[in-house]
Amino acid sequence: MGRTQHRIRPAGTYFVTIDCWAQRQLLKGEVAEILTDQILQCRQKGYYLLHEFCVLPNHLHVLFTPRGDTTLEKTVQMIKGGASYRIGKRRKFLALWQDGYHDWRCRNESQYTAYAVYIRENPVKAGLAEKPGDWPYSSANPKFATSLDLIPQGLKAQEGSKAVMSALKG
Repeated sequence: MGRTQHRIRPAGTYFVTIDCWAQRQLLKGEVAEILTDQILQCRQKGYYLLHEFCVLPNHLHVLFTPRGDTTLEKTVQMIKGGASYRIGKRRKFLALWQDGYHDWRCRNESQYTAYAVYIRENPVKAGLAEKPGDWPYSSANPKFATSLDLIPQGLKAQEGSKAVMSALKG
């Protein structure tokens, strides 16, 4: 019998949620810093355009656009696998990640904006910060302002992305 082929997602911009194993609160302190750094390093290496991210104690959200030959699956593998490797050098977990991940493809500017606002507001809704910019492991924090990429041209509405920028500043 042949081997099962994995489905490869089409190119595009994706909102991805990755959960910790058994919803444990493992992404704190040094572990959250390593994971945040892994997300930024993958962007710097040109694997994807990074639009938004947020590392919470039991899961993370990332809004990105894979670049070149990099697929959605490969991007998630680089984030999860790279972070696991680096974290494993310092701390030992039997399991860090839940199998798989949840992904939603952005089809237009309004979906992109909704996902971006959701990611930025997540620490506030979780009671971890008073304002989105207060959370240290989120793209809403001002220290990451130069690490983010703009909305992809294919998602922009005809009249530009003023609505996106006002919603994100909001």
